Amino acid sequence: MAKVSFIGLGVMGYPMAGHLAAEGHEVCVYNRSPGKAQSWVSRFAGEFAATPREAAAGFVMTCVGNDDDLRSVVLGADGAFAGMAPGAVLIDHTTASATVARELAVLAAERELGFLDAPVSGGQAGAESGLLTVMVGGEAAIYERALPVIEAYAKMVRLMGHAGSGQLTKMVNQICIGGLVQGLAEALHFAQCAGLDAEGAMAVISKGAAQSWQLEHRHASMLAGEFGHGFAVDWMRKDLSILLEEARRNGAQLPVTALVDQFYADVQAMGGGRWDTSSLLARLKPAK
Repeated sequence: MAKVSFIGLGVMGYPMAGHLAAEGHEVCVYNRSPGKAQSWVSRFAGEFAATPREAAAGFVMTCVGNDDDLRSVVLGADGAFAGMAPGAVLIDHTTASATVARELAVLAAERELGFLDAPVSGGQAGAESGLLTVMVGGEAAIYERALPVIEAYAKMVRLMGHAGSGQLTKMVNQICIGGLVQGLAEALHFAQCAGLDAEGAMAVISKGAAQSWQLEHRHASMLAGEFGHGFAVDWMRKDLSILLEEARRNGAQLPVTALVDQFYADVQAMGGGRWDTSSLLARLKPAK
């Protein structure tokens, strides 16, 4: 068992830190809103700290909002790096840019620290069940040391390459999700406009080549107009912004992804920024 800290107790971090405690690790948490950290301690019986620096341990997990949030909890006099001893490892689960991952990897090495960029997929449900997919970038030796700790909340963990590779893989994940959800939204919309039993159509095609996680887990709630499940549109647009900027740098052509990003902008304009990503159906006109 290890001494670990978890920085960022949002809808993902809160249960992820809980799985670490359940596995017997000695956990100290930090959150910008102290009440959330106190609530976590009252439930899981760990400790909480006033700053990331005070929370720092042999393994430090971060799961915050974006590049700037990540820098704010890692760097500076009260940041996690300032409290970590040589040999400690920071594992970043934020969905951020590959640029910030490479930046922090260099700064960590200068301090004789390890660094892994390790964004996750699986959403709130995956975090709560401890069945996340974790895409990792960094050095193999550091990855091997950190793997037994990460496995507390993961069903799949894979080292993808050097620093930044985890973030790049998460971008691949979001490209796939955006296209799949838009396709599912259009399929449901078409079925309704054609007068089909949309639920029955999904039951049939889910056993063939059109099968996907999104189809099986989201079509029913989409048909019911329920968009309170999982990952919010605001966060998806943040992720798409990061990956489209990366595509501009590396020359990748992502016309469908760029279009889906604009469709999510439409959903935001409808007041659906906190709806889940399946809300793409809401922007399509209902069948007459």
